[in-house]
Amino acid sequence: MINTRTPPRAADRMGGEAWGMLLVLCGAIFLEGIDVAMLNVALPSIRAELGLSTATLSGVVSAYVLGYGGFMLLGGRAADLYGRRRMFLTWLMVFLVFSGLGGFATEGWMLLLARFITGVAAAFMTPAGLSIITTSFEEGPQRTKALLFYAGTAAGGFSLGLVIGGLLTRIDWRWVFFTPVILSAVILSAALWLIKEPVKRVRVPRRLDLGGAVTVTVAMLLLAYGVVRLEHPGQGWGWTVASLAGGVAALAAFVAIERRSPAPLVRLGILRSGPLMRANTSALLYAGSFFGFQFLVTLYLQELRGWSTLETSLALLATGIDAILAPTLTPRLVAKFGNTRVIFGGLVLAVVAYALFLPLGMDWTYAAMFPSMILLGLGFALAYGPLTIVATDGIAEDEQGLAGGLLYTAFQFGAALGLSAVTAVNVAALGDGSPQAALGGFRAALVVPLVMAVLAAIVIASGRQRVSAKEARLASEEAIPAS
Repeated sequence: MINTRTPPRAADRMGGEAWGMLLVLCGAIFLEGIDVAMLNVALPSIRAELGLSTATLSGVVSAYVLGYGGFMLLGGRAADLYGRRRMFLTWLMVFLVFSGLGGFATEGWMLLLARFITGVAAAFMTPAGLSIITTSFEEGPQRTKALLFYAGTAAGGFSLGLVIGGLLTRIDWRWVFFTPVILSAVILSAALWLIKEPVKRVRVPRRLDLGGAVTVTVAMLLLAYGVVRLEHPGQGWGWTVASLAGGVAALAAFVAIERRSPAPLVRLGILRSGPLMRANTSALLYAGSFFGFQFLVTLYLQELRGWSTLETSLALLATGIDAILAPTLTPRLVAKFGNTRVIFGGLVLAVVAYALFLPLGMDWTYAAMFPSMILLGLGFALAYGPLTIVATDGIAEDEQGLAGGLLYTAFQFGAALGLSAVTAVNVAALGDGSPQAALGGFRAALVVPLVMAVLAAIVIASGRQRVSAKEARLASEEAIPAS
């Protein structure tokens, strides 16, 4: 553990060992982002070769969401209970194996299975990686720097994955699965050498809360499935309502079990943290707006405008500016204005970006789209990293994995909810299917990201108001002379 050898507060700069560990973990989160982005670009080519139905093709994406969202809370707590390094390395290996198996798929069910287990692997690997960072650097400038660098890498993985996926798909869509295998092998080799379990770590009882683990996983799986089904309202509401209701019932059972358990999987008291809950709520809403917007833009450019996969990827690349700004500009702004104000500024920029895109037309040039793209990239750079910091600051070391699991669950459910909402609105507003009607559908659906970003900004602003009120109260109390 870095802070057992060179205390972060003892030096302004991280040493070589710290940078080595951080780069390995950044490589893993980059891998997760690039894996998702490349697959999204390759879906039409996969359908063409394997002859997949629309439902199966949608299931390839949904399977990953189910695995990721369903097991994220369990994965985060497993890192606390059984060792962060062990969980990270084990599930990175699983990620490597099943990503490769996806590349050899000849039937739809093979892809579905591979993507589901890859999602489960990411659900265990990602919070373990984040908690290694938050327990290796004490709260302060070094942890802030590390987390913002980590967040920038994650964002860059998704942005660059769109372009790399377009290039690889031109060769063969199977390389979209084989490339993560190569990257995983390199990261795994480096991780075995550079990542070490903390020398002094808080001992957490390894007694598994089996009832809590089962009920929370069932709840997350059912809720994720219900949210995914919202994309297809025409398929009937029976299974959708049943899934959501079952998820809520399982979640209620989980809460009841955790209240009575002597060693709960999730200490419910952690949910009383105002900053953590505001950060997770804003993360859910912002992720929904961001991924919903990108999905709509992709459909608009390819299906309505006839742009190629590569042209679409390059058009979205401007949002990748966050990979440069997150580790460079954002730390300076956080140091000057604080996390809450920087997050709020990023969300306001996102609101402006979505609003500028609302009047899109059939003959829009890229110059008309560019302001939205660049503002969205800047907004993501300002909001994503500080949200990660707020969601993990002040959390005990033995619950850092859990805090990471909560945050990534919020991001994953937010992304699924945003995609489902924009798809449902777009389909409902299609009209007679003419190009003009399709354009109207896109315009109607673009309201969804705008509303979600506005709500995210309101949630963050409410936190800032509470902090300001508390500061004012303390100041007034200090001004009253003691009697």
